[in-house]
Parts: sequence; C-alpha cells; structure tokens
Amino acid sequence: MPTVAPQFLRSRIGKVCVPIIGATPAEMLEKASAVVKETPFLEFRLDYLEKPLLALPKLKHFLGENTAVTAIATCRRAANGGKFAGPLAAEMEILSKAATSGFHIVDLELESAESLKKGELQKLRETGVALIVSHHDFTATKDLDTIFKRIEPFQPDFIKIVPTAKTLTDNVTLMRFIERMDNHSNIVGVCMGDAGIISRVLGLRAGSAFTFAAATAGEETAPGQIAARTLIETYRIDQVDAATKVYGVAGNPIRSSLSPIMMNTAFRRETVNAVYLALQANKLSDLLKLVHEIPIQGLSVTMPLKQEIMAHLEKTDPLSAKIGACNTVLRQDGKLYGFNTDVAGITGPIEKRMALRGAKALVLGAGGAARAAVFGMRDKGAEVFILNRTAETAQKLAKQSGSKTIKKEAVAKTTFDVIVNATPIGMTGIKGAPILEAVDLNTKLVFDLVYNPLETPLLRLARQQSIPIITGIEMFVQQGARQFEIFTGKPAPEEEMLRVVIHALRQQAESATETSALTAKTKKPPERSSSIKNRSQKN
Repeated sequence: MPTVAPQFLRSRIGKVCVPIIGATPAEMLEKASAVVKETPFLEFRLDYLEKPLLALPKLKHFLGENTAVTAIATCRRAANGGKFAGPLAAEMEILSKAATSGFHIVDLELESAESLKKGELQKLRETGVALIVSHHDFTATKDLDTIFKRIEPFQPDFIKIVPTAKTLTDNVTLMRFIERMDNHSNIVGVCMGDAGIISRVLGLRAGSAFTFAAATAGEETAPGQIAARTLIETYRIDQVDAATKVYGVAGNPIRSSLSPIMMNTAFRRETVNAVYLALQANKLSDLLKLVHEIPIQGLSVTMPLKQEIMAHLEKTDPLSAKIGACNTVLRQDGKLYGFNTDVAGITGPIEKRMALRGAKALVLGAGGAARAAVFGMRDKGAEVFILNRTAETAQKLAKQSGSKTIKKEAVAKTTFDVIVNATPIGMTGIKGAPILEAVDLNTKLVFDLVYNPLETPLLRLARQQSIPIITGIEMFVQQGARQFEIFTGKPAPEEEMLRVVIHALRQQAESATETSALTAKTKKPPERSSSIKNRSQKN
C-alpha cells in the first residue's frame, strides 16, 4: 500500500515540476539552485550523471538546506528513453539510496516495475518514499486504459502516462482519459511532441495532478517540453480553469511563431480569461476535429491552411471571399466564421504614412500574403504591379485583382510610392537570393512583411539609401490586434503587443549571436605548440 499520504504530497507539490539535468553533480546543483527560487517542485534526472550514487550525498545536503523543495528522483534506463546504461538492480539501488537521501518521490518505469522480483518493490516502499510508476511511449498515443491497468496493481502514489501526440486530437484522447479517471486524483498525463503543447497547458484542467516543464529553453528532457517560465508567465497555467476560453494559431510549421506570446500578453493585459496555443496542424481535418472537441473559440490561421480552410466556414467577410483566403476564424454556436486581418495589417501601416488612393505600388510575390497586399491596396485605390518568380502565378493574381505584372528588368526603370515584400525571402532560416538590388529601389517607402529578423536584407538596403521603411513587426502586430478584437470584442493593447514581440525578437537575436560566437570558438584551429612557434620565430 502507499506509504506516504497523498494529501501530504498534494500540499507540498506545485502544478509544475521542473526536471534538473547536468553532466556533473555541481552542474545539477547549480541549475537546481537557480530554479528553486521560482519553482520548488524538482525532478533530479540521476540518469544524466555518470555515477549517480556518488552524487547522492551532495544532493542530500542540498535538500537539507532547501526544505521547501519537493524532489523526485528519476534514473530512467536507456531502454525506456533515459540515459542510464546499468542493469535493473543498479537502478533500484540508486532509487533506494535516493529515498534515504531526502527525496520525497521516486519515479520507476512500468517496464522496470514489471521486471522486479517479488518483494523488491516493497523494500523500496518501506523506505517511506512515495512512488510514481511511469510509462512513456515515444511513438504514438495508443490504448491508455490498458497502460493504466498494467500500472494499477503496483498501487503507486502517482500513475504517470506519457504518450506522443502525432496529431492534435491525440491530446484530446489523453485528456478524455484523465477526465474518465476523475475518481483517481493521482494521474499525471502529458503528450510529448510538438503537437503535445495542448496537453501541457490544458492537462491540469482535465485533472492531471501536475505537469512538467524545462528549466530553460535547451534543457528539455522530453520532445515538445517547454520552459517553466513560458508555461507560467506566457500561458498562465496557474489560472487556466474550466471557464478559460481556448484560442490558437494553426499552421505548419508553427514552433517559432511569436503569436502565442503576443496574444497571451494581450489577454493578460486586458484581464481576459483565455489562453492561446501553438497548434501544429499537419492536416486540416485534424485541426477541425480539435476545434470542436476542446472546443477552440478562435483561430489565427497561417500557411498552408489559409485557402484550404475557406471551404469549411459557414460565412466569411467580403474581403476573405474576394481574396480566397482567411487568416482568422471565430467559432460561434458551433459554426465557424472567417475574416481576413492580414489586409488591415498591410494597408493600415502604409496609410499612416501615405494615401493609397492613386499610389503606385509594387508587390513582390503572389502567395497568401501577397494576395492580401494586392487586393487590400487595390481596394484602397492603388495601382498595383506584381513581380513574382513564377510569371504564370503573378498573371493569374493580376487578372483576379485588376493589377498588372512587371518584369524584373523593368523595375529599376519604374518609380513607385511603395514596395511591399510579401515573399519569405529574408526570413530567418529561409535561404534565397534577394529579389531586388539597390538600383531597383526607386520608391518613397519600403515595407517588408517578414518580421524575423528585426532588420531584413531588404530593409538594410533601404536604410542605406535613406528610404523610409516599415518593418514586418508592424504588420504582424496590426493583424494580431484586429484578431484580438474579433476574438474578445475589446480594444487591443497594441503598444504592449508590440513591446513583447520586439523583446522576444531581440532575445532570439542575442541568443543566435551567442550561439554563433560559441560555434566559432569551438571551431577555432588549435594553436601551434611552443616548439613550432619558437622554430618559426628563429626562421
């Protein structure tokens, strides 16, 4: 039978457990000391250490000095996704000694528990430590009830079931399972993988005893794990309850989107009980099922779904219908309604600087963003020229919108009021030669819809020629602000949204610079030995 009262554990543990990793005990303790100030519920991954037993005295001292900490000891074997290469007997010895070193809970994999001889698990329980029996599936989300039935006979204090979300609706499968187990207050459930963020944020609401989050970005112990600070500050996990409305940004890929930090900041600023998630949507059918199952109240739709989703909407605004693409979906009475805020995100910033009626504009590209730019500026009375690497696509868009196409060689001979880059060229991680050169920038204004990095090659080129610019951040925030207003009916806190996006981009830029410097340092050729140096000096 469980030896530690669940009520006692419940009073100690928080909602978020942070795994602590490190190659040495000193590194592990340094990280634990930094994390404990904000999150005192820690999991020490002893399997990351070369000699876990030798680290236990130091960890015991740390736990003795930090009595507010609730600590889990985990020494997961390699066969179950961990790093410990030793046999089961060695794992049990480490966990048993951890139990007498101040740890409150030990985590034992189901496969290890099933391999123990009769009475061995009881010896561990007799130390007085609480027990988690866990199961991880790194491939899929399968029959969770069967896993539960395998774990239940061991009568652990916590039953931890961690599948992998291959689809968005795998999260629903896990959360429905947790909800069915509402008479068990000791279930811990979360989905791994990029698509699993839903369960990491909403799992507690479904009834999971707690969830896991990385100490910092880059220290994840499972695929799809997010940083504790992000989970607590951006997603406000402590405040997510049954009344919390769920929104999200859907597309593929979606991992690097700054929409969640921007929109969650806006929700917090305007005291809206809502959370906004990144939804890795590989298939539209999967996304639509999720929308109705959760249910999700509204979506920001990005590539490649902006056009495909149109067929599944009850009604759209006239602009979306004209463009043939929508980037905003609102769910009302079970039905989906579409809007396009990309257009306002493009025309709004331009109109702050010039009148579009009678203006001459050049749009680079002919995809979703370009369609919004072309139709939006045409609707405002601008004369629009389209330059695209695939001439046929440009011609089709020009015909649909009442615009004209232009060849690259003619650009340098033509004067424009505004040039809008609606291609991904210049975006972080996207390779490709610049479309325009300095000689082509015969314009009063350059607008690059790419917002990451802060300064794109095109904007740098414009600055060098003292041409006024509009950054993609302005468009990103403008379209997001309109979405916020559609979702909530409240005015958007645009300044705060802009501030948090710029801050996030600067942090990314600094991190990239540090990584590049570190890479360059490690690749630096070794210095020649002193004897070679001396010989060269003599010569």
